[in-house]
Amino acid sequence: MRIGELAERSGLTASRIRFYEASGLINAVERNANGYREYTTDAVVTLDIITGAQKAGFSLQEIRSLLPTKLGTWQEDKLLNVLKKKVADIEALRERLAQSKTQLLGIIETIETSPEGLSCDDNKKRVLNRIPKHRTQRPTTRAIASPKP
Repeated sequence: MRIGELAERSGLTASRIRFYEASGLINAVERNANGYREYTTDAVVTLDIITGAQKAGFSLQEIRSLLPTKLGTWQEDKLLNVLKKKVADIEALRERLAQSKTQLLGIIETIETSPEGLSCDDNKKRVLNRIPKHRTQRPTTRAIASPKP
C-alpha cells in the first residue's frame, strides 16, 4: 500500500509516517520504479504500537529499543521489564504531582487566610516563610496546612 492509504488506515499524516521511517521505527520500505513507497500491512500494526506506546508515555527512543525487527518476535522478558519500569516511573510521577498539589494547596490557603490589614510586603514574607526551603526535602501536609503564626 502507498503512504496515503497507510496514513488513512493509521490515522497519521504522511509526514509523521516518513518521520517514523527516518527515525528507524518502521522498517525501510520498498520503492517502486516511480519512487513511491510501498508499505506492507505490518506497517499499520507497527504504527498502532508506536502511537499506543507514545500515549502510554514512552519516548521514541524507548519504543525503538522495544520494537522487534519483525512483528511477532518480541523479547518477552525485556518487554515486561520495560513495561514494569514505566509503571514504576508513572507511580513516582504521580507521587511527585500529589506532593506538588499539596504544597500548592497549602500556599493557596496561606494566601486566602491572610490577616486583614497585613501589608502586601508582610504577606509576601508570610507566604514565602511557609514554603519548604529545600527542594530535596519532601513537604509535609502539616508544615503547609498548619503554618506558624
